[in-house]
Order: sequence, then C-alpha cells, then structure tokens
Amino acid sequence: MGTPFRYIHGAALLATGLLAGAFAYGAANVIPTFGAVPLNVRLTFHTTMMKVNEPVMQSAMALAILTTFGLAIAGRGRARRLALGAGALALTSLLVTVFGNVPLHARFREWAAGPVPDGYAEIFRRWELFHDLRTLTALAAFILIITIAVVNRPSSR
Repeated sequence: MGTPFRYIHGAALLATGLLAGAFAYGAANVIPTFGAVPLNVRLTFHTTMMKVNEPVMQSAMALAILTTFGLAIAGRGRARRLALGAGALALTSLLVTVFGNVPLHARFREWAAGPVPDGYAEIFRRWELFHDLRTLTALAAFILIITIAVVNRPSSR
C-alpha cells in the first residue's frame, strides 16, 4: 500500500482511537460517578457536560466516519473490507447517539429545570444502554483499523 493509504490509515487510527477512548472513559468513569451523586447533581452535571460534549463528540464521530470510509476508498482487498466495516461501525455510533442518547439529553435538560417524573431511573438505564452500544461499536471500529495495520504489515523476508 502506498503513502496516501498510510496517511489515511494513520488518521483513521487516530480518529477511531480517540472516539473509542472518549466513549470508554465515559463508560468507565463518568457513568459510575453519575450513579454515586444525588439526582440534582447528576442532572446539573449531565446537562452542563452535554453542552460542551455534544459538538466535540459529533466532530470526533464525523472524523472517524470520514477517515474510515476514506481508507476504504484508498485500500484494496481485505484492508478495504475492514475499513468499510469500521466505517459502518463508526456510523452506527453516530446513529445511536443521534437517535438514542441525544433525545434523552433533551429530557434530562427538562428535568433539571423542573420536576423529575416517576420511572426516571429506567430512562437513565436506557441512556446508559445506548452509551454502552456506541462505546462497543466505536471500540470495534478501532479494532478493525488496528487489524488493517497487522494484516498489511510487510513481511520481514
């Protein structure tokens, strides 16, 4: 594979690694913290964090999608198939976010400003399920991009 492929591959490694790492950090650290603080603190922190987090994470997802599909265009054979799979997984992370997590963020903003409905814990669990799903798809995309490096490694002969 040529130099352009290597540069795109490097960008895809960076983008998918950052995306998977950011989601994994949330799953390992932020979500357990949410469960350990009082409800009003969780809602305040969650809504404030999302104001900053949404554009950053949407940009990270867009970069992961663009670089993985760019890698699929530049690649051939197995590398192309792996990059297509990674792109589909990164796109899945975005779709889960847009159609799963973001609508729930709107609810959390309402709750922070007013009464919290009965059954709120189930809605938090649903948000966490969506987060787990997008974390796993981002991690799988990263693993596929790493696999391209291993599969395309020149032989030492």
